[in-house]
Amino acid sequence: MIFDAFLIRAALAGVGVALAAAPLGCFVVWRRMAYFGDATAHASILGVALALSFDTSVFAGVLVMALAMGSTVSSLSGRGYAVDTLLGVLAHSSLAFGLVAVSFLSGVRLDLMAYLFGDILAVSQTDLLIIWGGAAMVIALLWWRWSALLTSTLNADLAHAAGIDPRREQLILTLALSVVVAVAIKVVGVLLIAALLIIPAATARPFAKTPERMTLIAAVIGAVSAIGGLQLAFSFDTPTGPTIVCLAAVLFALSNLHQLIRRT
Repeated sequence: MIFDAFLIRAALAGVGVALAAAPLGCFVVWRRMAYFGDATAHASILGVALALSFDTSVFAGVLVMALAMGSTVSSLSGRGYAVDTLLGVLAHSSLAFGLVAVSFLSGVRLDLMAYLFGDILAVSQTDLLIIWGGAAMVIALLWWRWSALLTSTLNADLAHAAGIDPRREQLILTLALSVVVAVAIKVVGVLLIAALLIIPAATARPFAKTPERMTLIAAVIGAVSAIGGLQLAFSFDTPTGPTIVCLAAVLFALSNLHQLIRRT
């Protein structure tokens, strides 16, 4: 019974993260923000260290640092810094500071791998509530701003003409991305969050004729990757988070192979 319960919790956690990451991952792909997602995820390790230092919620610490990273990038990107350079500096420095900070905390070293690569099998009922609550928040936020986000993604000038502020929509995406990073850290870990955001969306792209269809297909691919990766990890005794991402990568390769065959 206990065996069944922890597997069910793990599967529900994986599906919840997939549903949250799918629509946001599509915007990450459309806007070419892959490195931005990676930088936000890296910053979350510093959030973990701060949360453990002050004996507070890891979710809250990660969320605060992810928001701080997004706000910093948004405020500095138009002030003479190339965005890719700025992201590279902030991503690697925040990860390094986070790892150094964690090393000073007693009793945390053994848990570091779980934060880096996830520990989906250790998901609790409280974690499930946080994951599904965060997923609902992200989906509701993107549903509310869907048209404005699409317009600003398509063309900034068109967005201005329609009375939409592209910088505001960018901040909304930053908020959504921060929530996804905070809820996904337990499932796939810091180093694999960006992969779970990007790969299902990139896999869905060749099969989608509309943005809405792409998000639905990406959600299905993400859920299949989570559940299938969980089963494979259990069968072959491999790390669960990396196995989920490996399965997503295999599905991406198959989708591209399918497109290549269709064109020949």
